[in-house]
Amino acid sequence: MGSTDRTGPAVVDETAFAVRRSITIAAPVAKVWRAITEPEHLSLWFGRTVLDGDGAGTMTFEGHGAVPIRIESIDAPRSVTYRWSNDNALGRMPVELDEARSTVFTFTLEAEGEGTRLTVVESGFERTSDPLVNLERHREGWNLELDKLIDLFGGRG
Repeated sequence: MGSTDRTGPAVVDETAFAVRRSITIAAPVAKVWRAITEPEHLSLWFGRTVLDGDGAGTMTFEGHGAVPIRIESIDAPRSVTYRWSNDNALGRMPVELDEARSTVFTFTLEAEGEGTRLTVVESGFERTSDPLVNLERHREGWNLELDKLIDLFGGRG
């Protein structure tokens, strides 16, 4: 599938209560779009994803449990936004999506040559139980999870 360039680690913006990471994947936008929007493809690299017809469901991580999740918006094939109740600092996941304490993450795709530039921004940490702890844990999480996506598309060539 070609080479993929890991274009830097996730970074925390404590002022905006956000985490951001951009990577370049040596695959066309259409393939990357499927990997970030279709549950069977998300399950290959992120968490085991189950969504109903309304775009609500869970994303389950081994050793972490099921995280309630919902698609908030889609602008195919440019961006998709998810809302989830993934408050790591609580030490447990809620059974339902907690609007008051949830964060949102948006994947944005841009064609870059024959590949795709994927950027994720997760925000809303100021509403979580411990914003600074959650920012750091999600920074680490985006590094791990997006590295799995990179590996899915062939890793470094």
